[in-house]
Amino acid sequence: MPRLNKIYTRGGDGGQTRLGDNQRVPKDSLRIEALGVVDELNAHLGLAIAFGLDAELATRLREIQNQLMDLMADLAQPQKKLATKQAQKIKTDQVEALEALIDRLTAKIGPMNSFIIPGESPKSAALHVARTVCRRAERGVVRLSHSEPVDSQTIPYLNRLSDALFIMACFEDHCGGVSDPPQQD
Repeated sequence: MPRLNKIYTRGGDGGQTRLGDNQRVPKDSLRIEALGVVDELNAHLGLAIAFGLDAELATRLREIQNQLMDLMADLAQPQKKLATKQAQKIKTDQVEALEALIDRLTAKIGPMNSFIIPGESPKSAALHVARTVCRRAERGVVRLSHSEPVDSQTIPYLNRLSDALFIMACFEDHCGGVSDPPQQD
């Protein structure tokens, strides 16, 4: 765990920041934007946990928060240099673990017959906000991938995570005895 002796450095006061290889880039670059949205997602997951989620969900979300830190470490490295420096941190089995979680929670709550409107409980609403931020992070990484290489598992991981957050929100309401209202025609 890195030790932070000083929080401010003044290094970013000119509108640039450093990547993991010490390369300076504008703070509004696609890579930094993608990093920022993943960071925002991580904060929203922490907020959802703070609402007092089901213990299984809270434990799994803490694991996901750590995986998002690894994903950000991957994004902070230009992929050309990362390939020669170290292995990517997001792996296929992490995507598959999200799929297994989705399947397990879906089996517990049963199939859905319609789209839902978020907001039946603060816990599920927080998870739905995290889901939408996750989709924004995914779109940002896709934009980045059009101009720079991105690890092959980053987009599938974010895609599956947003699906998992949707099911977690439904599961949280299910456990709380709250049913999601169907979308009105």
